[in-house]
Amino acid sequence: MTPALRTERLEFIPYRPEDEDVFVTLLRDEEVCRWMGQDLVPEPEIRELFRAILTDIYPTRRFDVWGLWLDGTYAGHAEVKKTGNVDGHELITALAPAFWGRGLGSEVIRGLLRHAADDLGLKEVYGMVGAENTASLTMCERLGFRHLRDVVSDDGSVTRMLIVSTTDSP
Repeated sequence: MTPALRTERLEFIPYRPEDEDVFVTLLRDEEVCRWMGQDLVPEPEIRELFRAILTDIYPTRRFDVWGLWLDGTYAGHAEVKKTGNVDGHELITALAPAFWGRGLGSEVIRGLLRHAADDLGLKEVYGMVGAENTASLTMCERLGFRHLRDVVSDDGSVTRMLIVSTTDSP
């Protein structure tokens, strides 16, 4: 089972059935989707994805996925998982716009890096960040991520593939 984690201000809590609506709201937000580099997905598909987290991902421990909570309020989403994007584990995060600009993104990444090193035994992890997402790219650079290469999508959009050691990051 995905463990609960804690950072200075955030609680990383495995999703519960009652979290479905906040999860859907986050992943139906146009700004969130834009910065995550994904299309706006119909609500029924997001609800199906949420139910899969509870019924498939958690029971089989396919990967770790959490809701992020600040003072009891849902603030976002985080994952550590193998993807087809990279040759290892990728960190995936999304904060609700109301929580942007508070330093929480860095706090989420540091918490995920600690989990990746201490609990999963990973030496390095990857991130995929849209080339236009300068705030996230600046944060990643500050946290020790290195640019590996650019990935160009069929639509011409560019995503930066980044890598960081789990032991050398701040």
